[in-house]
Amino acid sequence: MRPARSQAGVMLIEALIGILIFSIGILALIGMQGAAIRNTTDARYRSEASFLANQIIGQMWVDRSNLALYTTSGYAPRDSWVTNVATTLPGIDVPSNTLTPTIAVGAENEVTVTIRWQQPGETTSRTLQMINRINGGS
Repeated sequence: MRPARSQAGVMLIEALIGILIFSIGILALIGMQGAAIRNTTDARYRSEASFLANQIIGQMWVDRSNLALYTTSGYAPRDSWVTNVATTLPGIDVPSNTLTPTIAVGAENEVTVTIRWQQPGETTSRTLQMINRINGGS
């Protein structure tokens, strides 16, 4: 039988290993929480961009006779919508034309609304593009 003196400190090592395993688990939980917050924020911005695109397409349906005016600045409904997009989504700077939303009207009144934004802390921009054909009117 060994003397008790040779096993001195084993309990301390076991406790330190237990604390290390617990700490790694806590760090993993914090990392998962950060990823969840990032994904929630991304979903929020995508949802807002989709709502804003639907909003201008709905306005264009009501104002079918002026579809061509929505493609350039100077038309009040379009300009107020662009301002609304810039205040709602991050990274858009209308005066410097950074990530400014665009509206294109093609053949047979096919409307393409493109909204881009850049989330805080990221270097790449996100894009939502919605295409709709507006029939009727002139």
